[in-house]
Amino acid sequence: MINEDFTTEENKNHFKLAGFTSILIGAYFLISGYAIETILNGFLIDDNPLAMMSPEIIEMVIITIAISLFLLVSFTLFFSAKRKAKRENDKLWTGNSKNVAKKYIFLNSITFIILICLLKFGEINLITPVFLILHALLLVLFHLKERKGLLILAGVCLLFAIMCFVMPNYWSSSISILGIGYMAFGINYRK
Repeated sequence: MINEDFTTEENKNHFKLAGFTSILIGAYFLISGYAIETILNGFLIDDNPLAMMSPEIIEMVIITIAISLFLLVSFTLFFSAKRKAKRENDKLWTGNSKNVAKKYIFLNSITFIILICLLKFGEINLITPVFLILHALLLVLFHLKERKGLLILAGVCLLFAIMCFVMPNYWSSSISILGIGYMAFGINYRK
């Protein structure tokens, strides 16, 4: 006979993208997108102090913002899961949650490698569409049956990726709307 408590606890995953966690992630996307757009616009304006910086410095600042976004999202997911596990008197690191964390880190590492390669090859118009496609893939892979909103969010990412391929200047609006989508998802799926 299988011990039901062991199987349910071992299959439990506290890493959920819902409620306040999703709202925070949406805010991080909004702030990061706005910061990158402001830096790039400042670099193009003659009277702005950012225009005096070299393109390499601007590139490093933008990469730093992207890495900060990843860390903020990761820490938000981690601390939210930790709080939920503590509230339910469960272990945070079950077999299922370890697998989810490994997949998350692996897929985000692949995403960063691909985006850095695109940047080094000078294909800057492809950075946002490729990011949105890979982000949609990440959402689909972590899709839970009770969260159909994640599939809608993934579809929105793919739609914006197509729009960014057609209109490369639409990247900022796409990231902003993705942030708003995360916030709406968090409001819609509170628990």
